[in-house]
Amino acid sequence: MTVYSKCKVLFKKYPLLRGMASYSIIWPTSSLIQQTFEGKDLESYDWWRCARYGLYGSCYVAPTLYTWLTVASIMWPGNTIRAGIIKTFVETITYTPCAMCSFYFGMSLLEMKPLNEAIAEVQSKFWPTYKVGASVWPAIAMINFCLIPARNRVPFISLCSLVWTCFLAYMKHLEKEKVPESIMPSSTKLLKLHV
Repeated sequence: MTVYSKCKVLFKKYPLLRGMASYSIIWPTSSLIQQTFEGKDLESYDWWRCARYGLYGSCYVAPTLYTWLTVASIMWPGNTIRAGIIKTFVETITYTPCAMCSFYFGMSLLEMKPLNEAIAEVQSKFWPTYKVGASVWPAIAMINFCLIPARNRVPFISLCSLVWTCFLAYMKHLEKEKVPESIMPSSTKLLKLHV
C-alpha cells in the first residue's frame, strides 16, 4: 500500500485529520499571500509568522470547526434549506464571534504578546472583522450545509477560507490605530469621540 493510499484511508476514517491537514497548508499559504501584498518576497517573508498560522489553523481552527459542524449536523440533521438556514444563523451568532475573538487572542499569544495587548487587539479588531465576515460567511455556510456532503464540509470551508484568512492576516497585522473607520460600528466611533 502506497503512502498516498494510506493517507486516503486515514483521512476517510478520520475526517478531522483531513481538515487539520488542509488547514496546515491553507493558513500558512494565506499568510504568504498577505505578506506578498505587503511587498515581501522570498528573502523577506516572515516564516515564523507562517508557522504560527499553520499551527493555529491546523491545531485550533480545524478541530473547533469540525466540532461545530458535527454538533450542528446532529442538532439539525439533513441538507434541507430550513436546516441550512438554522445552522447558518446559529453559526453566525455563536461560532463566528468565538472564532474571531480566538483568532486575534490566540495569534497574539503565539506572537508572545502580553495578555493585555491580546485583549486590546480583540477589542479593536473584532467588530470590523465581524461585520465583513457576517456579510460573506452566511452564503458560504448555506452552500456548505445544503450542498456539500458532511465528510467534505471542513475541507470545503478550508478552501473557501483561503481568501478569508488573507483578510484575517491583513487585519491581524494592521496596527490597532489604523483599523479603517469605515468598517467600525457606529457604537465604537461614538466611544472614540467621548474618550
